Amino acid sequence: MAPKPASSASKAPASTAQKAPVKAEKKTAAKSTSSGADGEKKKRKKVRKETWSSYVYKVLKQVHPDTGISNKAMAILNSFVNDIFERIATEASKLSSYSKKSTISSREIQTAVRLILPGELAKHAISEGTKSVTKFSSSQK
Repeated sequence: MAPKPASSASKAPASTAQKAPVKAEKKTAAKSTSSGADGEKKKRKKVRKETWSSYVYKVLKQVHPDTGISNKAMAILNSFVNDIFERIATEASKLSSYSKKSTISSREIQTAVRLILPGELAKHAISEGTKSVTKFSSSQK
């Protein structure tokens, strides 16, 4: 299947389309095997993939200890968390640039959450975030 040309209406920047082949080359290069002088094969280096799976699983077990989750459902949740993370980070970045600051603080994150998440969900997210920041701050002293 031939790659589609990037349209100006797509969300992803044009530079993203050029980075994809480079990543694919690195993966194949990391997985290739070469034989040594004495005929032994070198071990393949496993390509690390960072996901939110372990955290999603821990929360699932806190809420429903006897419930499992399929790989497909975990992939969907991982994609969802990545999407929300990116939206909040992007909005917080915009907010910090508006105020001519180079640091994203908890205040920018809180405002970004208020702007992105709807109604009651934002209120719960802010209360959980405040609780976490308070717990972290007390552990640092």
